[in-house]
Amino acid sequence: TALPICLISASNPQLSVLDTLSKLSHDTDSEVAVNAIFAMGLVGGGTNNARLAGMLRQLATYYHKDANCLFMTRIAQGLVHAGKGTLTMNPYRADRTLLSPVSLGGLLSVLVSCLDVKHFLLGRFHYVFYFLAPAIQPRMLITLDEDLNPLPVSVRVGQAVDVVGQAGKPKTITGFQTHTTPVLLGYGERAELATDDYVSLTPIMEGFVILRKIETEE
Repeated sequence: TALPICLISASNPQLSVLDTLSKLSHDTDSEVAVNAIFAMGLVGGGTNNARLAGMLRQLATYYHKDANCLFMTRIAQGLVHAGKGTLTMNPYRADRTLLSPVSLGGLLSVLVSCLDVKHFLLGRFHYVFYFLAPAIQPRMLITLDEDLNPLPVSVRVGQAVDVVGQAGKPKTITGFQTHTTPVLLGYGERAELATDDYVSLTPIMEGFVILRKIETEE
């Protein structure tokens, strides 16, 4: 059960998911425990989640005599702190409107090998972990001018709201905070410009975004 849970919650460490995986990580069956520990790493991949990091430290102490579980705990810790908290392993792109088949393929390759974890990841084929590389991407928003130079501007970052089919100009984010780019976007978050001096050349504020200065008539 741990593997499908982490596939649908990649880089999205919800409390209910973490509690379920934490219970499974203490299972008497070592394969279930190892898979649950790896799933914890994938669920918190690149988020620097403090609660999850604490759980993994406790697991490292709990399994200090079990080489396989300890190895997987170290891998999970590496995934949680990947890129010092600036990366994501979620296969959805472009404001969760597109699913990257390359990212999904990378995740599935590793998760399918986890079905026989003793012979694959804990055996001779530990290099299968490298299939996670295509699934990893930065989750920061960096704004550039038209000459591709960094351009710090104010942006509002908040939880995305589904406004499809609503009349008028409804608010697309809720509970926002104002930051200056570059900023990190968490799971389910959306950014919008907080200044009227620039206009974005792309409808989706994600990754590298080129801004054009609005010419004002004097």
